[in-house]
Amino acid sequence: MNRGHYRGHPRGHDPIPEECQWPYRRQRSVSSEQLVSPGSGGLPVVHHSRYVCELPPRHRFPMGKFPRVLQVLLQDQVISEQQVWTPELVSEDVLRGVHTAEYIHSFLSGTVEEEAQRRTGFPWSPGLVRRCRYETGGTLLAAEVALQRGLACSTAGGTHHAYPDRGSGYCLLNDLAVTAQHLRSSSSPLSSSSSSSSPSGRKVLIVDLDVHQGDGTAFIFKDEPGVFTFSVHSQKNFPLRKQRSDLDVGLPDATEDGRYLSTGKLAFLIEAHLPGLLDSFRPDLVLYDAGVDPHQDDELGRLRLTDRGLYQRDLYVMKTVVARGVPIATVVGGGYARDVDKLAVRHSIVHRAATQVWKECGL
Repeated sequence: MNRGHYRGHPRGHDPIPEECQWPYRRQRSVSSEQLVSPGSGGLPVVHHSRYVCELPPRHRFPMGKFPRVLQVLLQDQVISEQQVWTPELVSEDVLRGVHTAEYIHSFLSGTVEEEAQRRTGFPWSPGLVRRCRYETGGTLLAAEVALQRGLACSTAGGTHHAYPDRGSGYCLLNDLAVTAQHLRSSSSPLSSSSSSSSPSGRKVLIVDLDVHQGDGTAFIFKDEPGVFTFSVHSQKNFPLRKQRSDLDVGLPDATEDGRYLSTGKLAFLIEAHLPGLLDSFRPDLVLYDAGVDPHQDDELGRLRLTDRGLYQRDLYVMKTVVARGVPIATVVGGGYARDVDKLAVRHSIVHRAATQVWKECGL
C-alpha cells in the first residue's frame, strides 16, 4: 500500500447496518443530462449483443460466455428484458483519457505489431476493436446508471491488465480505468461530505477480486490520490511481475471459502479491509470487478472458492457499499472454462446477488 489514508477495520464489527442504512448515507446527485430508463424499476443490467467477436478455432478465451450470461439471467427470471440497458461505443476521446494516442491509433487502425498481439492473447480484427469499445462503453454506462440508481451491473468488463500503451492478458482497453478517469474528469464530487484530496472530480474506489492482480489499473492510478485500487488475488498467478496497488492482498494457492470468507488466519479478507476503506477514503463511486476465476473449477485460477463462496463474497461487497449510500457498478471479470454454459451461470452469480441487494435495500 502506498498511501496513508487507509485505516484497517476492527474485527468483530458488523459492517452492514440494519435495513441498509448508515449515519452519513449520502443523497445521490442527478446530473442535468438524465439517463433514459428502459422502463423497469428493477436492477439495471447493461448488455450489448456485440460484446463478442469471432476468434480462431479452439481459442482458449471463452468468448461465447457473454451472450449466455444474459440468456441465463432471463431464462432463470433473475431479470426481465425491461431491465436491460444498451451501451454505445466508447469514444476515442474518452479512451485517450487513459491510453496513449499512439496506442489507440494502432489498436483502432490495425497496425498493432504481431508480438504485441501475442502478448494480449488475441489476433487483431475489426470485430475485436468493436467488441472492446462496446465492452468499455458498457462499463461506463453501468457506472453512470449506478450514480443515479445506486447499483448497476454489466454482463462484461474487467479488463484490468491493459496499460496506457499496450494490451496484456486478454485485455486490450482498461475499461475500469477509462470509466474511473472519465467520471472523475467530467464531474465534480457528488457530495459536499466528500473529503477528496484531489483538486476536483469524484473519488473512485476500485475493488478488484479477480484471481489475477489488476496490474494495469494499479499502474495507471499509482500517482492518482483520487482513485484507490484494492486487489485481492492469487499471489503466484499471472501477472508474474505485480504492480503496486494501493492495497494488495496476495493469497496462497488453494485458498478455500472458509479461509477467504470467514475469520481465521486470513481474517476475513474483505471484511478486514473494505469497511475501513469506505470509512476513510469516502469514495463517491465503487467499481467492482467480480471475477469468478477464484472458483475451484476455473482453468486459470489457483484458488478453490465454490459457487456459494462467490455468492457470499459478492453479496457482502455490494451490501457493505450500498449500506453507506455509495453507488456501485459491477463487471464480470475473468472466468475460464470449456463448458460455456456452466461458466455463464457462474458469471451470473454477481447479478443474482445484486438483485438481492437491490430488493433488500429498496433501491
